[in-house]
Amino acid sequence: MRQLDLQFLDNKDMLKDSLEQMTGKPLSLTITDNAASLLSIRTKKTALAVRVHWMFLKAGADVIREMASFIKARRGRTPLIRKFINENRSCLKKKERSSEASPARTQGSIYDLREIFDSVNGEYFEGGVTASIGWGKRNSRRIVRKRTLGTYCRQTNSIRINPVLDKKSVPLYFVKYVVHHEMLHSVVRESGKNGRRSVHGPQFRKRERLFREYEKAVRWEKRHGT
Repeated sequence: MRQLDLQFLDNKDMLKDSLEQMTGKPLSLTITDNAASLLSIRTKKTALAVRVHWMFLKAGADVIREMASFIKARRGRTPLIRKFINENRSCLKKKERSSEASPARTQGSIYDLREIFDSVNGEYFEGGVTASIGWGKRNSRRIVRKRTLGTYCRQTNSIRINPVLDKKSVPLYFVKYVVHHEMLHSVVRESGKNGRRSVHGPQFRKRERLFREYEKAVRWEKRHGT
């Protein structure tokens, strides 16, 4: 099984330290790209052997706390972990097919993400963002949360935008704001301090506010939600 230690070495160390502090137990941490087993724990002589999918290297504090509780008790409900996995399914490695998979759909009913991406890329990133972009799959249960309007997967260098935004009632500037936010994730690395990690650190927030209609987009989101 291929391990991904090199690319995420700093994040791996921070995640290991956080889990050890929260569980109070020494552990060995292995990062994998195994889509069949996203989180597994085994007991060794001197430590717990924990294997996690690399998507958890970008998990927030709440998800990490729930991981620590699960590791400690080996059982219990894990709603935050399940939600995090669902939000990051684009990071799961899919079985290879004989022909190349079709690229993600960029043309929606109202908005063309490729056109929006190219516009934002030129205005804010000097054309330097190389990520692919596309509309995500529609959720038949229509369960939408603020944090799932868009996702960026570093391993596949891909952005997915929630199709709930592809409608006339959502202004173009807000769709651009969400695309800009996810593009930032592709160029701004996570920050960490005292064993805690942040995907929206000071540098990220500073650059996010450079979006010309940032305040307007934030106000719209607060008024209308999703």
